[in-house]
Amino acid sequence: MHDVARFTAWVRGRVQGVGFRWFTRANALEIGGLTGFALNLDDGRVQIVAEGPRENCHRLLEWLRSGDTPGQVSGVTEIWATPRGGYDGFAIR
Repeated sequence: MHDVARFTAWVRGRVQGVGFRWFTRANALEIGGLTGFALNLDDGRVQIVAEGPRENCHRLLEWLRSGDTPGQVSGVTEIWATPRGGYDGFAIR
């Protein structure tokens, strides 16, 4: 069985109004095995919650920091936690 993980990331920079959530969802689906969501926050950040195989979570997090994202990411802060489940796919909220 895969080592299942969960992370919540807050992405700062010019990340709203540039398709950031859509591309995050597309990337999560391409990586595979991930559930969760991407959400615009009132302060201009995007919050991402992802659960799935630990290696796949790390791949999504690496992409968020890669410079291949839309907009301009100035920083990513994440916390890791125990998976809770309950997500149906990867949603844009």
